[in-house]
Amino acid sequence: MKIREITPFIGAEFTGVTYEDLTRPEVFQELVDRLHRHELVVVRELDITPEQQISLAARLGRPVPFVIQKYRHPEYPEIMISSNEVKNEKPLGVARVGNFWHQDSTFVADPAPYTMLHGVNVPQTSGHTLYASALDLYDRLPQEWKDKLAGRTGVHTVGKRLRIRPEHVGLSVAEFRALIDIEHPKVEHPLVPTDPFTGRPYLYGSREYMDSVPGFDHNENEEFFSLVDELLADEDHVYTHRWTPKDLVVWKTRTTFHQATAVEPGVSRTVHRVSIDAGE
Repeated sequence: MKIREITPFIGAEFTGVTYEDLTRPEVFQELVDRLHRHELVVVRELDITPEQQISLAARLGRPVPFVIQKYRHPEYPEIMISSNEVKNEKPLGVARVGNFWHQDSTFVADPAPYTMLHGVNVPQTSGHTLYASALDLYDRLPQEWKDKLAGRTGVHTVGKRLRIRPEHVGLSVAEFRALIDIEHPKVEHPLVPTDPFTGRPYLYGSREYMDSVPGFDHNENEEFFSLVDELLADEDHVYTHRWTPKDLVVWKTRTTFHQATAVEPGVSRTVHRVSIDAGE
């Protein structure tokens, strides 16, 4: 087994590790420690079954079934299938998800603290995943913005990214927006929380899952979102995960920005995602 730091700002990589290795308490604890210190852990070429993925997830916390039932694994509801593949004329899963910078599920009051992806069928030439540290991003904020954001909250919503479903056909734009607010009420989170594992402040929020910062006018909100976009666009502070078959990737949802990149036409890609809530 080899462990290395991927970048100075995010990520640790394990190679030469099997599922049986990870059942050993000392090896799994090393993975957890690295996760808490580096925000993201990659286990290269880990050949596991869906049951074994759920078992590993359960050692971090409580695997949570995906909110949209039709995208759940048919045998394992804890697994969401992200896939562009079609079987028996039916999509295996949701084909396009997370193709914008975000932190997972900030639009709910208490987001699950961990996400786990397993590369079931992944190309190596496209369909990469980009990662950036919210701690590193906060460190790079100009001091004037650190002062401006101190003590403030952000209003989070899924409204910008919610997909129109068949039952929404016929609704006006105003009616659809009103329905979103009923089904998915906006929530507020501190803009600059403190990571309990490192004691470092981090930025919590991004353009696509945020509505606004209370107390900011329209121009200030746009300046804030543009600044976050600019910092996330800095390739020197982004880790590009180029998938190899069977990779397992785990990250802390609050402190890890990420974005899926496009899959080239005609190429299949399937990953299994498990959202992991805090243990009981």
